[in-house]
Amino acid sequence: MSRATLRTLIVFVVVSVIVFTLPAFVNDFRAQQFSYVGIYLVALIGLNILTGYTGQISLGHGAFMAIGGYTTAILMSDHGVKDIVTIPIAIVVTGVAGFLFGLPAARLSGLYLALATFAIAVAMPSVIKRFEGFTGGGSGINLFGTPELTASLTPVRLFGFELTFNNWLYYLAWSIAMIGYVIGWLLVRGRTGRAFRAVRDSETAAVSSGVSLARTKALAFGISAAYAGAAGALFAIATTYVNPDTFPVALSIFLLVGVVVAGLGSLQGLIVGAIFIQFMPLWAQNISKSPGAPAVVYGAFLILVVLALPGGAAGLIARVLQLTRRGRDFQKP
Repeated sequence: MSRATLRTLIVFVVVSVIVFTLPAFVNDFRAQQFSYVGIYLVALIGLNILTGYTGQISLGHGAFMAIGGYTTAILMSDHGVKDIVTIPIAIVVTGVAGFLFGLPAARLSGLYLALATFAIAVAMPSVIKRFEGFTGGGSGINLFGTPELTASLTPVRLFGFELTFNNWLYYLAWSIAMIGYVIGWLLVRGRTGRAFRAVRDSETAAVSSGVSLARTKALAFGISAAYAGAAGALFAIATTYVNPDTFPVALSIFLLVGVVVAGLGSLQGLIVGAIFIQFMPLWAQNISKSPGAPAVVYGAFLILVVLALPGGAAGLIARVLQLTRRGRDFQKP
C-alpha cells in the first residue's frame, strides 16, 4: 500500500468517525442541515466524475436529481414502496437516463454540451407539469405523514438507539455519501478512471490509445446521473414533498459551483463544496438582509474563493501537503 493510499484511508476513517458522532453534539435542526450537506455531497461526487475527471461540463444535474426524486416520490405515494427501497431503484432509473442522454451528447463538447445539458434543466419543470396524472403536476406529491416515510410518524430504533426523522435522515444521507465516495474513489483509480482522464486531457490522444469516446462519455454521464438520482431520492425524502420548484434551474448552477469550490478532478475537497452549497446562502442572508444584497454577497464571496483558491479546496489541501513534505525534507540531516 502506497503512502498516499494509506493517508487517504486514515483521513477517510477520521472523517467517518466525526460524521457519525456529530448528531450527539448538535441539535435536531442542525442535524437536518448537515443531512443536506450529505445529500449535496452525493451529487457532487457524480458531477465531479463527469466534469472534473472526464471534462464534460454539465449544467443539467438538477434535472437528473428531479428524475431520482420523482422516482422515489411516485413509488412511495402510488405503490407503497418503503423510502429506503426506492433509492436503488432511483439510482438505476436515473443512471439509465443519463447513459441514454450521454450517447447523443458524446458528439458535443465544451459550451455546446453545457447548453444541451442546461436545456434539460430548463425543460424539466415543464415536462413534470405536462404529465400531471403521473407526477402531480404543479401541485406535486406530498410524502409527509405516509407510513412509507421512515421515522416520519414515530421514531425508529437502530442499533439500540431511538432516532427522530432528522437524525435518521442524517445517518441515511451520510451512509450513502460515504459508500458513494468509496465507489467513486475506486472508480477513478482504476482503468475506467484512466480512460476518463484521457478523454479530459486530449480526445485525440485518447482515441489513438484505443479509448472509445462515445462509450466513455456515455458511461461518465450514466455514472454521474446515478449519483444525482441517489441525491434526488434523498432530497425528496428530506423535503417530504416534491413539485417542479423542488428542483429549479438554479440547483444545477449551485452544483457546478460546489464542484468548482471543491476542486475539479479531485474527490478530496467535495465536503467543502457541499458545505458551501448548503450554508453560504444562509451566511449571505445573515450578513445583509437588504433586498438583493445576499445575492451580491454570495457572488462576491464566490469570486474571492475562485481568485484565492483557483484549484479549490482540493488544491489548497494538496498545497499544504506539499509544504509539509518540504518541511520534513528540510529538517532531515
